[in-house]
Amino acid sequence: MHTKTVIVGSAIGLHARPAAIISEAAVNAGVPVTLAVDGGEPVDAGSALMIMTLGAGNGAQVTVASEDEAACKAIAELVQQDLDA
Repeated sequence: MHTKTVIVGSAIGLHARPAAIISEAAVNAGVPVTLAVDGGEPVDAGSALMIMTLGAGNGAQVTVASEDEAACKAIAELVQQDLDA
């Protein structure tokens, strides 16, 4: 399992718009990808609704995990970006 812990870059956190962008990328990756906040249960990164349940605000640490290293890296890069810009 590949994991990468990153800081949420979106100014308002992982709300609807960033969650939709991240979930679309996760689905397109074609492999399971999960996101988790420190101490929390992992959620399916392919579901915008599940991403929003994390309550991850700007500056929160999120761990991205996947069996596929490229998918893990791609989703981690999205979480770090300000997707509200």
